[in-house]
Amino acid sequence: MPPAAPSFELLPGAARSPVILHVPHSARDVPDDVRAGIVLDDEALARELDHITDAHTARLAGVAAARSAVPPWRFVNRLSRLVVDPERFPDEREEMRAVGMGAVYTRTTHGAALRPEDFEAGPLVERYYLPYARAMTRAVADRLAATGRAVIIDVHSYPSRPLPYELHGQGPRPPICLGTDSFHTSRALLGAAREAFAETGLDSPFSGAYVPLEFHRLDARVEALMVEIRRDTYMTEPGGPAGPGLERLAGALAGLVDAVSR
Repeated sequence: MPPAAPSFELLPGAARSPVILHVPHSARDVPDDVRAGIVLDDEALARELDHITDAHTARLAGVAAARSAVPPWRFVNRLSRLVVDPERFPDEREEMRAVGMGAVYTRTTHGAALRPEDFEAGPLVERYYLPYARAMTRAVADRLAATGRAVIIDVHSYPSRPLPYELHGQGPRPPICLGTDSFHTSRALLGAAREAFAETGLDSPFSGAYVPLEFHRLDARVEALMVEIRRDTYMTEPGGPAGPGLERLAGALAGLVDAVSR
């Protein structure tokens, strides 16, 4: 059965804006039929959602969009990444498969079983991952057609202390980690981000930037940057309320949007 409603939402920005704020990991919702395939009890699932969710990032992107002189477009995942993770490669290219976190997760942040060993990921990929990918591809194509370029800014957050699933968790954990791609992250985009945010680091503890596969390493008109915000700078960890840091960070993100919209 198809989902009753889209699992994502494209929120319009200015017609002349090339920017898409992509918010893939902010939601906690898990449909009942998907929940039935998760082996955690309700308490353990709530704890896992606290750890894995980039809490309040959809709100942060919304505040940034409202403050931007040229409002960006926003593509927001409305379901938890425990349903599917739309940013993972769907095949053997994905290094996180090594810890059970490919496009469909089978292990938790702490290495426990999330789904049964014989779980078949294909139906979730067909139902959620592929429609999301097609819609994001259309959103980027629309920005290219309208403005001649597209700038994807991925809005994420990460815990102040490493979790066991992290493959590269032993490096620096700056207030803002900027994830880059050698093909899609231009020097100008990276420079604008470093100017917008006060304290940044590069590609640690997370690296890379999301680009739909139709454009990935093929179309240099599509630029991309991942903005990973350390959670203790704007919220109570894990999974707690947002604090005053959210407004400050939203202002910095709006500054980045305006800088790359010119």
